[in-house]
Amino acid sequence: MKALIQRVSRGSVSVGGKVEAEIGRGFVVLLGVMVGDGVKDAEYLARKTVNLRIFPDAEDRMNLSIQDIGGEILVISQFTLCANTRKGNRPSFIDAAEPSLAEDLYEAYTKSLRQVMGDARVATGVFRSTMTVEIINEGPVTIELRSDGEDVFLP
Repeated sequence: MKALIQRVSRGSVSVGGKVEAEIGRGFVVLLGVMVGDGVKDAEYLARKTVNLRIFPDAEDRMNLSIQDIGGEILVISQFTLCANTRKGNRPSFIDAAEPSLAEDLYEAYTKSLRQVMGDARVATGVFRSTMTVEIINEGPVTIELRSDGEDVFLP
């Protein structure tokens, strides 16, 4: 599982010209679910997301988490993060999880975030929809988290 996290001053997602969700300062998370991922991957990435210290403190060091600043999170499902581009010029998506599994794990990730952040501070896109995502990246700061490390099962 991959999460591409962008620190934002604001973000929104629209489907068919209608704004489905929007946030202020916080994270826009693009989430890719891969073959072999499970609930433990989703829970691990959620813990890493809420504890990631990439907001500036009083000394302008990246030392504060999203919880520390009272920020919000917008989660967008993005299977293209799972693209395999090793051969040729056309990406292969064979490493992306099947949609039903991907949706279940996307929901497990957002549920884990909500358990820590609260429902009102976690917004989502519309799974399996063509979305327009507005991201006003602050910094810019973009961090990739992956659950394929051996530490995925640590508490």
